[in-house]
Amino acid sequence: MTLDAGLSPDVARSLADAEPTVFWTDQPDAPAPGEPLAADITADLVVVGGGFTGLWSAWRALDRDPGLDVVVLEAEHIGFGASGRNGGFVAASLTHGLAHGKHLWPRDLDALHEEGDRNLAELVQQITAAGIDCDLRLTGKTTLAIEPWQVDALGEAAALARSFGEDVELQDRATVQADVHSPRFLAGLRARGGTAMVDPARLAWGMARVLRERGARVFEATPVTSIERSAGGIRMRANGRTVTARRAVVATAAYPSPLKRLRTWIMPLYDHVLMTEPLDAEQRATLGWNERQGLTDAGNQFHYFRMTADHRILWGGWDALYYRGGKVSPALEQNDASHGLLARQFFDTFPQLAGLRFTHRWAGPIDSTTRFTAAYGTALGGDLAYAAGHTGLGVGAARFSADVALDLLAGEPTSRTRYEIVRKRPFPIPPEPFRNPIVQFTRSRILSADDHEGRRGLWLRTLDRFGLGFNS
Repeated sequence: MTLDAGLSPDVARSLADAEPTVFWTDQPDAPAPGEPLAADITADLVVVGGGFTGLWSAWRALDRDPGLDVVVLEAEHIGFGASGRNGGFVAASLTHGLAHGKHLWPRDLDALHEEGDRNLAELVQQITAAGIDCDLRLTGKTTLAIEPWQVDALGEAAALARSFGEDVELQDRATVQADVHSPRFLAGLRARGGTAMVDPARLAWGMARVLRERGARVFEATPVTSIERSAGGIRMRANGRTVTARRAVVATAAYPSPLKRLRTWIMPLYDHVLMTEPLDAEQRATLGWNERQGLTDAGNQFHYFRMTADHRILWGGWDALYYRGGKVSPALEQNDASHGLLARQFFDTFPQLAGLRFTHRWAGPIDSTTRFTAAYGTALGGDLAYAAGHTGLGVGAARFSADVALDLLAGEPTSRTRYEIVRKRPFPIPPEPFRNPIVQFTRSRILSADDHEGRRGLWLRTLDRFGLGFNS
């Protein structure tokens, strides 16, 4: 890393040897990439995208009909995109939190809350029964106040959570610092349920393995370049080959999709992450954090952090960068300014870990929508369904979205397809040249709000009123 004049020498040294790659997919026992498509094929169902939404779409389709001929087409390798780059938080929420759900979908929120809890419980049951070793831990999460104005907000969140029967504890300064030792923590909202932690790459690899064992064909390094309707359903071009199927699911997240209409609702935002070297026993003792729950702070721009199986700390978030034209490129995955800022904030939070080094630094695009939840729909005469736009909460919600996509393909109403969150799509994202200045102005207003005790100015209040926003 190039030494940034704004970084102290100690912080710069912490990043000096960080590999510019994703820790999760850089593990030494990562599976070899699967074979690409090399011949024309037919199938009952083709899934475009080998992330969690695509993998769950194939999995849940086989749960419904074990004899179905299912094909998964992944442009890179399993776990390449957001599914292998995230923090490993598996949240029950389908509405980007209760407060957001109450604002946008008050009539459906009770049912959506139950749906989310059921989805998480079934997800845990299925991956456990399948023997997928992904360091699954039912730890819950603590949301942390790091500024005085955030303390009252945690109290409001606690009251709302309890009204939905959630097991939460509002921690004062002494209690939260006794749990996780940091001078920055002023209060905490400890939720015992609602969140599990996983190694996301191992989960994706395990799911692909199970799908192959169940008879699905999973092709990697196979980008889909076109999709069109055919007499028998759907015809695609991938790797110069033709794929013909009765039905299809498109689950391409933030990456360019062959289904162009998704660009109307999806905006790629680059999220940045650091991973430390393993902490020794003495360093771990200075932290507490014995329950290894997921942690986030409560600002408008926030950090998320967790401990791994081998005692590393993943530290991510804060910056959510949009590049003009919705650009997505490997060249955008390393940002000295963003990674340097994250490192400085890490040591501000945990000064007792001075001298610790980071081994990996990366970024990746989040598929964001204006309402922070996925867009659903069908195309090509109803033979193709899509689900994309999870805005950072897709590890758990992807399973629900897969079921929604399959329900839409079946064409029969279910409890899921009756929800307004499914029936109505997000507000469209303005096209360029308007999009970039709007996003950058919104980002500046979010930073200003955090600098002024969380007070959201006229622009953010207007967006809030219509359920619109910008979030990682």
